[in-house]
Amino acid sequence: MTTYRVGAGSGFAGDRMEPAQILAERGELDALVFECLAERTIGLAQQRASEANGAGYDRLFLERLAGALPHLAPHALVLTNAGAADPVGLARRVAELTRDRAVSRAVAAVVGDDVMAALPRDARVTGTDSTIADLGDRVVSANAYIGAGAAMRAIEKGADIVVTGRMGDAALFAAPIAVHHGFSDFSPDQMAAPTLIGHLLECAGQLTGGYFADGDRKVVPGLATLGFPFADVAADGTAEFGKVDGTGGLLSRATVLEQLLYEIDDPAQYKTPDATLDLGSVRIDEVGTDRVRVAAASAQGRPERLKVSVGVRDGLLATGSIAYAGSGALRRAQLALEIVRERWEVVHRRDPEELRLDVEGHNALRPWWTPETEPAEARARVAVRTFDRAATSLLHREVESLYTNGPAGGGGVELNLKETVGIVSTFIDRDAVQPRVEMIR
Repeated sequence: MTTYRVGAGSGFAGDRMEPAQILAERGELDALVFECLAERTIGLAQQRASEANGAGYDRLFLERLAGALPHLAPHALVLTNAGAADPVGLARRVAELTRDRAVSRAVAAVVGDDVMAALPRDARVTGTDSTIADLGDRVVSANAYIGAGAAMRAIEKGADIVVTGRMGDAALFAAPIAVHHGFSDFSPDQMAAPTLIGHLLECAGQLTGGYFADGDRKVVPGLATLGFPFADVAADGTAEFGKVDGTGGLLSRATVLEQLLYEIDDPAQYKTPDATLDLGSVRIDEVGTDRVRVAAASAQGRPERLKVSVGVRDGLLATGSIAYAGSGALRRAQLALEIVRERWEVVHRRDPEELRLDVEGHNALRPWWTPETEPAEARARVAVRTFDRAATSLLHREVESLYTNGPAGGGGVELNLKETVGIVSTFIDRDAVQPRVEMIR
């Protein structure tokens, strides 16, 4: 039976680089997929794009691609959602990279997930009584989770590399599988298997034991050289998952089962853009060392509304910390926090409940494995999340003044300030979202 092999090159934007290169070199892949978006990523990308010389896409992807591309077979496809808030921008950079490396690859961008202009102001924020209108000008992004269809059209038009934005994670993997086996993205029954396979691959090293390992009951060998998974997909939707021989990690029924249920509230109705999956009938069988067969995916139609991830300005986060070392470090760190709290309330007449006060214990002055009841170093950390910029400056001054205003022996002050982006979700009618393909020349 002819199978189609899809590999997971990353499970998030900060993932390791070498597992993808190993898959490209030794995995004999038909497609390599880089999943790079978390919930807040596009909101943060929009924030970066608004700054001078900011990029609305994941710049690190270019390094990932440069490491893997020379080793992939000419027919192998590459898909990624690293385009984030600017898929076209990243696709153009990818096209430049392929020309510079004299690698012949057609590049396409999938756009249309940005629904800021189409999102109804009266759309209900999930889990609340509020609407999008109630968020006012705090909204910085609104991106719908689109299905595999547009990426499939890109592949059918001849694209070798497809760059998307807020596409469903599983849909990234489902697209090349569906095209190869002739599945229709309008048929939830046909899309059930590739969607399930994509869900299992989307977190990369989680499937091969990375997030599974606890070092106690669940022991996973070779975590320092963790190999990322691939799936051999048959025309009937059955898939065998494996990893490159000699890489670390573990593929077992248990690791697959944990990933199967990852981030799922109702296994009988797991809603994705391409299919509402019923996971109750899925069969998981170990068929060899680090080889697991998964079969019997089924669908109950597909949702008529798509989830929208909405980025919201969430104020400023200011942190300040100072370290205390040696005998009594813990008590002096606690005293430092008491001083800041009292001054915040009494001198500055602010609500002390605004502050988060923590002692971070670090054994930096002795080997970490040496038992001791009291840490040899403790760091007093103060944080405030606020829309009031004056409060952030005040916090930084108070922490820094601890140097000479007590307690004794403080040093290594660290001060940080950043604008934060929160995330909420809502839904939009499927018909209001119009993904399209742009071929990059």
